[in-house]
Amino acid sequence: MEFRDKVVVVTGGARGIGKCIADAFRAEGACVETIDILPGGFVGDVANPADLEAFAETVLAKHGHVDILVNNAKPAMHGLGTCTYEQFENALRVGVAAPFYLTKLFQNGFRQGGSVVNISSSRDRMSQPQTESYTAAKGGIAALTHALAVSLQGKVRVNSVSPGWIDTEGEGFSGPDAAQQPTGRVGTPRDIADLVLFLCSEKAGFITGENICVDGGMTRLMIYHGEHGWTYAPENGRV
Repeated sequence: MEFRDKVVVVTGGARGIGKCIADAFRAEGACVETIDILPGGFVGDVANPADLEAFAETVLAKHGHVDILVNNAKPAMHGLGTCTYEQFENALRVGVAAPFYLTKLFQNGFRQGGSVVNISSSRDRMSQPQTESYTAAKGGIAALTHALAVSLQGKVRVNSVSPGWIDTEGEGFSGPDAAQQPTGRVGTPRDIADLVLFLCSEKAGFITGENICVDGGMTRLMIYHGEHGWTYAPENGRV
């Protein structure tokens, strides 16, 4: 068990992808610390620097060091039509500023050979209407990843993962929802957790500064009307 007794920090670790990642590390024997606005670990808002400082202080006081940091906390999605300045700013605080600041807070506490994994999104390269706050945050953390990888070179590897459509509620999507993805299914949180564990392992020791998209090939598949269960509705111009 490569991660036995390693100290792993996961933001947004109370549910969804973050919880799955935290549970996967625990199953491998790691000591996992989480922060979330929901109960289950350290309760705090990653958009608040004071909460990040208190969390980092708590982790370092308890363990003395950190081996792995997974920045997973999810920014809110607001669109151009209704998004306020404050909402947009908050999304960037959660999605970009918090990963930067928490990495900075742990900078001197990382052990040699440590790893940071940032959770971005396939929305860092494609968009739906009215998603500006979330998309900007995810694009920002993808770029932040390679900057941190260069700054922390020689001590900590930094990579990011861009999930596609992930069924975080276990709804079991099928039909066109599954067929539009070359793998034939919607992703699961475990698909993301498995890659995160790989990136933090010695097997990925020559990988840093990379962003890996895990989307079942969805961003590579061109879909026209009449294909993969989708039909064209000329009355509204939508599929």
